[in-house]
Parts: sequence; C-alpha cells; structure tokens
Amino acid sequence: MNLGTLLSRNARYRPDKLALIIDDHRLTYREYNQNVNRLANALLDMGIRKGDKIATLLPNCMELLETYWAVSKIGAVVVPLSTLLLGKGLKALLDDSDAVMVITYSGFVETLEQVRGELSLIPPDRFVLIDSRDIPGYCYYHDLTAGAGDQDPKGIDINGNDLFNIVYSSGTTGQPKGIVHTHQIRANYCSLSASAFRMTPESIIIHTGSIVFNGAFVTLMPSLFLGTTYILHRQFDASAFIRTVEREKVTHVIMVPAQIIAIMHHKDFLPEALSSLQMICNVGAPLHQEHKDELNRHLPGRIYDLYGLTEGFLTILDKADFEAKPGSVGVPPPFYEMRIEDENRKELPPGEVGEIVGRGPVLMAEYYKRPDLTKEAIIDGWLYTGDMGYVDEDGFLYLVDRKKDMMISGGVNVYPKDIEEVVVQHPDVLEAAVFGIPSDKWGEAPVAAVTLVAPGKASENELKAWINERVGAKFQRVQHVVIMDELPRNIAGKVLKRVMRDEFAARLNARGA
Repeated sequence: MNLGTLLSRNARYRPDKLALIIDDHRLTYREYNQNVNRLANALLDMGIRKGDKIATLLPNCMELLETYWAVSKIGAVVVPLSTLLLGKGLKALLDDSDAVMVITYSGFVETLEQVRGELSLIPPDRFVLIDSRDIPGYCYYHDLTAGAGDQDPKGIDINGNDLFNIVYSSGTTGQPKGIVHTHQIRANYCSLSASAFRMTPESIIIHTGSIVFNGAFVTLMPSLFLGTTYILHRQFDASAFIRTVEREKVTHVIMVPAQIIAIMHHKDFLPEALSSLQMICNVGAPLHQEHKDELNRHLPGRIYDLYGLTEGFLTILDKADFEAKPGSVGVPPPFYEMRIEDENRKELPPGEVGEIVGRGPVLMAEYYKRPDLTKEAIIDGWLYTGDMGYVDEDGFLYLVDRKKDMMISGGVNVYPKDIEEVVVQHPDVLEAAVFGIPSDKWGEAPVAAVTLVAPGKASENELKAWINERVGAKFQRVQHVVIMDELPRNIAGKVLKRVMRDEFAARLNARGA
C-alpha cells in the first residue's frame, strides 16, 4: 500500500485525463505526475530521506498538493501546518514534529523569522519559498524543481506501515496533538470514501476549504485513487463556488456548515446552477436541522452527513437515508464497529446517551511521541471519542454534544446542541453557538452567541426572550445572548466555543457581573 504509486498509475494509463484545476491552470495526469516527480527528486537531491518530516506552512496552492504526493513517493512524512500559527505555537509544533524542512510562502516569512533561529533541526538550506527567490536565507521552490528529473524516483521501499503524515488536532479543547496516518490508513480513505460517496473516475470534485484540514482528505484521497478531476479553490468564496460548479459540472463536494449556509444565503444562489451536484456532504461540525431542511428543499436527494474524528472513527448518513433519519449522522461504514458507553465503559442500549466509542480501518497509528495520550484515547483497540450520542433501534447515531461542551446546570445535564437547534429557527439568526459560563446559582448557565442574517435585525434582549419561550425545559433557558459579526473558528472551520467562553467570562468579570 504505497500512496506514491497512485499518481504514477493514473499518469501511465490515463495520461491525458484532466487531473487538476486551480486558478487558470489545468493539468493532465501526465503533467501533474511530472511536476510531482520533479519535487520528489529535488527533495532527494537535498538529502531528504525516508522517514524525514517536511512541514508545510502554505495556503491552498498547487505546490502544497505537489508536496503531499512527492513526499509519498520518497517515503518522507508531510506535516501540514496552519498559516494561522504564531510564535510559540508555531515553534512548538515544528519541534514536536521533528521537522527537518519547511516549505512556506513570502507572506509567512515575517512570522517564521520570529522563531527560525530556535529551530535547530532544520538546516539553513531547507527553508523553501514557493513564490519568491529574492528573500535572503530562503531557497526558491521552482529553482529546486527546475533542475530535477521528471521520472518516478526508484529504489525506495515503502509499505503500508510507513508514515505518510502527521496532522495536528485543531486545538479546540487544548494543546494540539500530532495524529499519525500511515500509507495503509490513507489508502483505506481512498476505497472507503469512493464507495460511500458513489464516486467514479468520471466524477468532478471541488474543494474550497483549507486542504490542511483533515476533512479535505475525505475527497482528496479517492480523487487520486480513481483518477477523477479535482478542482481546488485557494479560499472559500460562495459566488466563485457557484460559478465553478455550474461551469465545470461538479459532482461532489464536502463542506463545513458555515460554507453551506453562506452558499444558500448568497445573492447568486440558484439551485439550477448546482444541479450537477450528486453529493453535498457536511463535515467538521453539526449542520443544524433547520439548515439541512433548507438545503434539502433546494437540492433534494444530495445531502450526506459525515461525523468523524481525525483520529479515525466515522459514521456517514447516506443521501438515501436522509428522509427517514434526518437528524442522524448515520451509521459506521463497512468493517467498522461502534458502541455507546457509560462512564463505567458499560455498553448502553438504544436511546440512552453515552460516549461514542468506535474502531475501524482508518484508526490513527498513534499520537506522535505521546504514548500516554494514545493509551488514553485508544483502549483495547477502541477509540474513545469524547463525544456524546445515542443510537436508535435501527443503529443510527444521533449526536448530542461534545462531552467537554456539556453543561451541568442545577444538577441537570444540558447539551448546547439542543438549544442551538432552537436558536437557529429564529428568522433573523444565521448561525448560533451555545456555551456555558459559571453561575453562582446554577453551577453553569447557557449563553447563546449568534450571527444575524443582516445587521440590526434583532436585539439581544429580543432574542433572549424568543429563545427562552421556546426551549424545551427551564434549565435550557439562556442567561445571555451575544450578537457577533462572525463566530471565531479554527482553520478547519470549527467554532471555537472555548475562546468565546473565555472572552465572555472575562467581559462579565470586568463589569462585575
């Protein structure tokens, strides 16, 4: 199971097939493979060897994709890092990953220079820029590749147990952890996703979110596996997405909730323009039922929902099951197992809420250099997700919330998602996130942060009254409503409730509340 063979195979058997579209570039598989081979051979010429860690600090670009596949051909390990990292956080992950090379761009140089002198594992000639040859102390990516051969590297023994990447967790609940995926694990992504999402070599896939985010691999891997056409946007833009889908007759897309909501509420949105889509898959966070129903009204029979962790457990709600199980996140794919357990690790019957526990063929190899955390997360081969949910009598999973997001108010478990489902039904609310803050009276009390369809459409007090009239129980009533221009998110598009909780608590303390 050598991922490096996939691109070479497509280049051999379907060399003139359109492989990649990014900006005005349209590469065939032959051209794509030649570019990747040049980088692979350039890395070998620089002394990179099997097992070496190469960190990328790049936005979506052709060079980032080329790095993924070049690394796979020589047995090195890619460490895709977020360009939102700063100072100590950046140094910590570069050190933790044992990176011996950094590939970045000129817009990140100022940030990188703040810690570069402390990165003892990275030689001076292994800081590479993709877009400038005029910044002292950096090599130029395209100078390196211009002189390298475009044939497949030879003589490197790579098998399924070899490492392919270290993806750092988003840090929504604490210090990021390096999640290790092998060639075998990513190969399983290929076949699992291709089957689950009904992809074929004729599929046309678009991705508009960051490909540093692990969810991107859900469509990226089967695209290379099947030899589809893959379209990459440098950043998300709802209008550009709509135009591209209509022009290129895109068939498959995976998006986070914020992107789906933005597209549906964009002035250019027309269901007819997106009629070629066969799969619209939500990933990264729950898409509230109000938005799911709206999407299904516009584009019926296309919605998939994927609940999954970078660590390697997932469930999929198939588009054929949406009407019967609209609130569910589906069932485990073939070769997966799932249980719902209580705090004593006793399996619970259908309908009872507990921790979601699962295992299957894309389970991570480990947290990099953290056997202690690996043992906490994986017990007897089962991944403990930290998420709460229940299954119905048919075995379909329903998410309740993150264990760490659950509040205890007046001795009662309160799940933010239940309140959020009410909040987003308000006609003036676009998005909502509910979190808990300390309360002398109740222990914790809910706060709702919202964004509005248009500024000034509703006041915080009006929304608070509206919500509290409609929640299902007194303990779900919100103590405060906060109107925000946008909800804070990480690179994966996940809402950072921890950040909002800390900021709001500080605001209350400052005014003596």
